[in-house]
Amino acid sequence: MSSPPLMDLLGTHWTLEAPVVALAWDVDGDTVAFALGDGQLALVKARWLRGPHLARRSDGGVAVTPAAAPPPQPQRVACHEGACLSLAADAAGGFVSGGDDGRVVHVPRSGAPTILSHVRGAWITAVACSPSGWRAHASGKRVYCVARDHGEAIDLPAPVTAMGFGPDKHSLAMAHSGGVTLWQEGAKLRTLVWPGYHRALAWSPDGRYLVTGMQENALHGWRVADAGDMEMGGYPGQPLSLSFAAEGRYLVTSGSTRPVCWGFDPPGAAEQPRECAMASKTPVSCVSCHPQQSLIAAGYHNGALLLCQPGRDEVLFIKGAGGGAVNAMAWSSDGNRLAFGTQDGMFGWLLLPEALFRSRQTTPHHTKETAS
Repeated sequence: MSSPPLMDLLGTHWTLEAPVVALAWDVDGDTVAFALGDGQLALVKARWLRGPHLARRSDGGVAVTPAAAPPPQPQRVACHEGACLSLAADAAGGFVSGGDDGRVVHVPRSGAPTILSHVRGAWITAVACSPSGWRAHASGKRVYCVARDHGEAIDLPAPVTAMGFGPDKHSLAMAHSGGVTLWQEGAKLRTLVWPGYHRALAWSPDGRYLVTGMQENALHGWRVADAGDMEMGGYPGQPLSLSFAAEGRYLVTSGSTRPVCWGFDPPGAAEQPRECAMASKTPVSCVSCHPQQSLIAAGYHNGALLLCQPGRDEVLFIKGAGGGAVNAMAWSSDGNRLAFGTQDGMFGWLLLPEALFRSRQTTPHHTKETAS
């Protein structure tokens, strides 16, 4: 007899009439925000008093105790006159969102939102926040970086498609057609050049590598110190979701019908990556690596959501197929909770404590198997 999906045992979810565009956990790890296509944010307190919990059994298994009280309900906050396009957790607490109305809005943990900037007639396609206090937002070819009482405008050769601060908390990477531009306060702009349309990016945890997902069904990577190139192809689709393992030993991406794992210990040690989880006819839409364990959450275009490990075929189902594609997914900083959102407006989170998993450290096996 098969076990029910983990969402039915350990999670909660809601459905609204707007797609989930992005999600982010607050810096305190207690609140998760879901950016919606109707211009609102749904804020959820992800501490469930008298919620479901697990206990280890003497035979090595786990027992689930059902919830004894309902979960906290979402709080909806109106932020934009059109759609939310981007979202990031703010170092000062709360969240920063960007919309197609040209507004950059700060949403605190409680209280009314504040408009930080309004670029009239423009779309705020990306926002990013640094733990050191920098806030950045992109509109077309221009990026604005602001920290406390000073700021800087950056003009780029092409519209920004994705951006993010690096682990050093001061370096900002901005992806665009033709490559990635790197910015640091007081330093000259530096461009990592590669032909093509770069639509997503990820920093390695140590900041040594930067990888982009390309419209041309490939990844491209750079060694940041000397701009050494890494070409990673063989995808049947666009790898637009990228996630490094916590220790940086592998990079997991979408772009195929199974999560694709590239070894980074060191990069290029294997000619081809290794796919993991079960075979599927539906492409992976979203991936997220656990912040401590060798564990991957993978969402699919058919709405399914599962857990797997690099180099292994076994899976644990969080949610079965049905509904819209999984658009967004992220672990809380302590790794005990996972939040997700879909194209058809379902969003939620579930408890995934360490007791649920055996402590096993697995790394990708080198193989000649291709991602296609």
